[in-house]
Amino acid sequence: MNKSKRPFTKSKRSFRRRLPPIQSGDRIDYRNMSLISRYISEQGKILSRRVNRVTLKQQRLITIAIKQARILSLLPFLNNQKQFER
Repeated sequence: MNKSKRPFTKSKRSFRRRLPPIQSGDRIDYRNMSLISRYISEQGKILSRRVNRVTLKQQRLITIAIKQARILSLLPFLNNQKQFER
């Protein structure tokens, strides 16, 4: 049997670089509510870094900003609206 097989080569897949969700000009701050609200779930939880697709440093800054906004009552700690709707 003489089957022609290709030699073992890595498949060449083209990867499209994703644009970072936070641009270099955006300031991660507790006052920037339009930016912070993108990283909070419906229930008011902070979304994980894999979901956000941000770097570790950016995730730390986002977490600190969200916590500061919660302490200053700019954001709720919980959003339990679904529990009361029956």
